[in-house]
Amino acid sequence: MAELISVTISVLALSVSAVTAWLTLFRRGTVRMTQPTVIYFGPDTPRSRDESPLPKIYLRTLLFATSKRGRVVESMHVALSRNETHQNFNIWVYGDERLVRGSGLFVGEAGISANHHFLTPLDGSPFRFTEGRYRMQVFAQLLGNRERTMLFTQTLEISREMAAQLAEPDCGLYFDWGPDSSRYLPHVDKRPPLPNEDFLEMLNLTRRSKSRSGA
Repeated sequence: MAELISVTISVLALSVSAVTAWLTLFRRGTVRMTQPTVIYFGPDTPRSRDESPLPKIYLRTLLFATSKRGRVVESMHVALSRNETHQNFNIWVYGDERLVRGSGLFVGEAGISANHHFLTPLDGSPFRFTEGRYRMQVFAQLLGNRERTMLFTQTLEISREMAAQLAEPDCGLYFDWGPDSSRYLPHVDKRPPLPNEDFLEMLNLTRRSKSRSGA
């Protein structure tokens, strides 16, 4: 009887060790993302007035791995479609205070929360956010996987009035998640224009001149 109990305990301990090893060492898992609290359609902020702003999709979310060993994200992109129109936003930039070009991001079990910016390719055809119902899909290419992984999909609609506002400079469309209505609530926001670089340079020169004369 005692021998049987000893063997049973040994088998259970071996089983627990095997499961633990599978979960920590062998199980690859995948990467998932939480539902974004905000989604943005609109122009990116150009570096200067001479540059035309690229169309951009922005969202904030948490990426996390389903395995303890974590996974590496090689790249991410957003696919946006409306009727027969399809556009990939393949330029991926992420971060909070400091933005970096996305490449080789390690995602652990605890996850990583950041802002994600997706822009159209520089050599692509001009894209505009017009009236209609859009299907947005977020994809990630995981290291070691042949096929890309779809992390998130959402249907969003741009009304005729909002499309007319988006045609104006510096206007962007925000979709904020409403917890009570369980849907995204859209609104258009107009950002202030970029400051004139020549004016700022003149202002700096004036300040320097005043400080020297005061000294």
